[in-house]
Amino acid sequence: MIKKSLITGGAGFIGSHLARRLLEAGHEVTVMDNLFTGTKANIYDLMDNPRFTFILHDVTQPFWGQFDEVYNLACPASPIHYQRNPVETIKTSFLGMMNVLELALKTKARVFHTSTSEIYGDPQVHPQPESYWGNVNTVGLRSCYDEGKRAAETLCADYAREYNVDVRVIRIFNTYGPHMHPQDGRVISNFIMQALKNKPITLYGTGEQTRSFQYVDDLVKAILLFMALDTKRVKDFFAQKEMGLPVLNVGNPGEYTIKQLAEETLRQLPESRSQIIFQPLPKDDPKRRKPDIALAQELLGWTPEIPLREGLAHTIDYFRGVARK
Repeated sequence: MIKKSLITGGAGFIGSHLARRLLEAGHEVTVMDNLFTGTKANIYDLMDNPRFTFILHDVTQPFWGQFDEVYNLACPASPIHYQRNPVETIKTSFLGMMNVLELALKTKARVFHTSTSEIYGDPQVHPQPESYWGNVNTVGLRSCYDEGKRAAETLCADYAREYNVDVRVIRIFNTYGPHMHPQDGRVISNFIMQALKNKPITLYGTGEQTRSFQYVDDLVKAILLFMALDTKRVKDFFAQKEMGLPVLNVGNPGEYTIKQLAEETLRQLPESRSQIIFQPLPKDDPKRRKPDIALAQELLGWTPEIPLREGLAHTIDYFRGVARK
């Protein structure tokens, strides 16, 4: 039987990669997106596929459909976008999650939700395990996203406990690759576009803050492995771990300073005339970020395979094409 899959936010960076993989696996795929940060350009090549449907709709408004699986990826994910309209951002996280869960409750669909490493805030535990509750400013400029995603996880846990909705959550750590928005304000897209345009490479603070960078193909593989697992196996695994929600960290535990990333970007773009400059560190910007992926390794048998140097090369090739347009 052909599975019917809905991807909210499916015209975005990660959603478009997931849509391709699900189509390759033989699914019928419906992408729902309001195109606030997503773009049809990411899914133009899918439009002629008879198993693909696009719906222009805002996830904060109720919707209906018969699906076996719902993948909730709808939410601006970079500071420049989610801070543009913070009220809409937190509405998307909370109301969008509720609408997805209500649909799943009525249709018995399996739900996947993309949470984020941002729920850990500026962490005081390193690396961050799923059991860590985080260190988040509830009223800062990043709070609309951080607290919105935390509230969405709460909804997932409560719908699972009270209504037995089959829901799985992944906390995504910094992910990059082709189809990133060139002006999304994320560090990798910023550095590549600055280097291609011979503009200064902007580092904040000393550039010694760290991140862990995961190539998008590794993330999508983890999502598909998690969603393919039998419901009982997932419940038993997380009950044994005494966790109230089936949630996994998914990221590449390789830890790099932002300065190292800038230097590697320039190394792969030797023609660039860009110089590294320093600006003040934004408020609430995490100083260290690295996932503990032991649970994902144990449950999924998953470990990221694509190193930063290789993934960065693929991403630079994509942005070269974007810069030429």
